[in-house]
Amino acid sequence: MTTPEKHGDGRTRYAVVGTGSRAQSYVRALCGAHRDVADLVALLDPNPGRLAYHRELIRGLGTGVRTPAAYDGGELERMIEERGVQRVVVTSPDHTHADVIARSLRAGADVITEKPLTTDAAGVALITKALDETGRDLVVTFNYRYSPRNSALRELIASGAVGRVTGVQFEWVLDTQHGADYFRRWHRDKANSGGLLVHKASHHFDLVNWWIDDAPRRVYASGALKFYGARNAAERGLTDRPARGTTDRAGEDPFLLDLRLHEELRGLYLDNEHHDGYLRDLDVFGEGITIEDNLALVVDYAGGPTLSYGLNAHSPWEGYRVAVNGTEGRAELEVVERAAVITGGGRAAAVDPSMAKDAAAEGARHDGERLVLQRHWEPAREIPIPEAEGGHGGGDAVLFRALFRGGDADPLGRAAGVVDGIRAVAVGIAGNESLATGRAVDIADAGEE
Repeated sequence: MTTPEKHGDGRTRYAVVGTGSRAQSYVRALCGAHRDVADLVALLDPNPGRLAYHRELIRGLGTGVRTPAAYDGGELERMIEERGVQRVVVTSPDHTHADVIARSLRAGADVITEKPLTTDAAGVALITKALDETGRDLVVTFNYRYSPRNSALRELIASGAVGRVTGVQFEWVLDTQHGADYFRRWHRDKANSGGLLVHKASHHFDLVNWWIDDAPRRVYASGALKFYGARNAAERGLTDRPARGTTDRAGEDPFLLDLRLHEELRGLYLDNEHHDGYLRDLDVFGEGITIEDNLALVVDYAGGPTLSYGLNAHSPWEGYRVAVNGTEGRAELEVVERAAVITGGGRAAAVDPSMAKDAAAEGARHDGERLVLQRHWEPAREIPIPEAEGGHGGGDAVLFRALFRGGDADPLGRAAGVVDGIRAVAVGIAGNESLATGRAVDIADAGEE
């Protein structure tokens, strides 16, 4: 990650492309804690209502914050030229990333992009060609690298505590609020998101690549839509369902998302759907879902380790379990981001527990995290994890400091560049090809050279 060039008053000039939910974290960071080094000069989105929402949000952040200019979705190059934009932050839908990144680079701006880098091999080729021809900089924001618990596991492995890594077992479960949400919105169409193997699991594949400092080379995948969708609903007798969740029937069914109960979702989407027809609250048991909700992968790495990965998107709790096996022992990380989804009583559970916490649920499972090391011939011992605050396990705040302020060299190598972004999506791209063909797929055949 390079230190951003300064301009004019000494601050770097930024633009944010895509003003949906994820954009808010960047907008608040640019206009809040980092406004002494960052100047947010423009926003771009095809939906004028969401542009207005974010501009109003910025006006409410306090004195001394300039309201950025607003641009329509087709005005990317014009925006960069008129506003002297030096760095473009890409938070638009996944399938648009490659085009926005390549055009921004060619227009003379460096780029920070949300994961995933892109959704297919053609997008990888488009981005790498633009980088080669412009020599500009691209950063992929894998914020989970910066979470203290994940950094602690990276440090433990790098110390040699487990010896040479021979394999990784990784299970990620998404609950019936957050997991279900991918089946309500644009992500439900694989053409938009690449499916959960690309959109969601690129986070997870990047963590493994980074934890063990190795490159994925071969992928075999199995999975299907087994819980959500109209066919599965019919088989379980879930019939006569409303097409969307914002309805007077929402209180009868926890799978229906009533946008009126979520101030942010109402302001961003419900109030602005008349501009573009985008519905944020489609029924998770409706027609048109082309992504999987149960997935399993085996990934072989260049250095010898094998990853066994599983993803479930309809779990009653949310979090992940990782086991790293090595020649000298085993490290285990368990994270519970939400122990249970509790609704009713006029309240709605937070959509994403990694961004906002609900009240603690009663029961045998509790929110929390634990890292354990057990070397051969020794008892297990718990490894302390530094406390964290903020979204994505405390990763967002640390990531933003690194993005907007640069800083000293990071011995953990948390900054992710284009090679890291390609390797993360390449596993998902190869996995999607494996799902379609029933065969194992070499990573090079799926877009990484």
